[in-house]
Amino acid sequence: MNAPPISIVIPCFNQGNYINEALDSLERCDKSLFETIIINDGSTDSYTNKLLQELSDQGFFVIFQENMGLAKARNNGVKSAKGKYILPLDSDNKIRPEYLTRSLEVFDKKSDVAVVYGNAAYFGDKSGLLKPGEFNLQRLMLRNYIDACAVIKKSVIEEMGYYDTMRFMGLEDWDMWLRIAFSNYGFHYIDQVLFDYRVAEKSMIKELTFDIEKRNGIEEYFLNKYAGKLSPDAIIDDTINRIKKHPFRFVRKIFLKKYFPSYYKRLIAQNKIYRSEFYD
Repeated sequence: MNAPPISIVIPCFNQGNYINEALDSLERCDKSLFETIIINDGSTDSYTNKLLQELSDQGFFVIFQENMGLAKARNNGVKSAKGKYILPLDSDNKIRPEYLTRSLEVFDKKSDVAVVYGNAAYFGDKSGLLKPGEFNLQRLMLRNYIDACAVIKKSVIEEMGYYDTMRFMGLEDWDMWLRIAFSNYGFHYIDQVLFDYRVAEKSMIKELTFDIEKRNGIEEYFLNKYAGKLSPDAIIDDTINRIKKHPFRFVRKIFLKKYFPSYYKRLIAQNKIYRSEFYD
């Protein structure tokens, strides 16, 4: 029997109250297209441990390990995966069936693509859409705008050396995207809602947002790892120089782009303002 093309890897740490929603979303997908791998990352919550043991008894593939962190949990899931493609799914999020079918269509047509990603619908404590937009390396080097929930070639993850088990958790996915992009693999964006992203009052990302020590530690780690490629100070210095050279022109351009985008585009099309500041 051939292995399904996609392995959905679900790390879980004390989130047993959410994981059934994630699994229910998979019930609506074509079961011939995926396998499910759940990693119990050393949960300390009795309800979560009981539920994951029950899921294992029911036939789900559950890996039980001591707490090693999100990156290591994903890595162990990837190493056990039989699929050609990996879809990391946080245990509190949900997948739409189109994510699997549309991604496979892209991979079949574009051999250079290593990552397929799309839009998400917020639910929980927030509503609306997360629309990352078309891939742009310059933008990716400024900040992570692609969620971890993307479909990735397993062979590329292996080539990259798996997810970095960095000291501060929270941006392992950004590190993976940077390594893949710097290795000249392609990214493909699908402008469609393909998964549902839970926003909770308490989450790892929200805790990271307000922890200055961790944020500075992560930044220092990335600057050392990608020395010569990432430099927030260079961006700040360049912006300051542009303001000093042409303060009115710079402020006017930012104002028009922010509040009058259609007029701004028309001025550029008519060559009445500079498209960029490459020649300053």
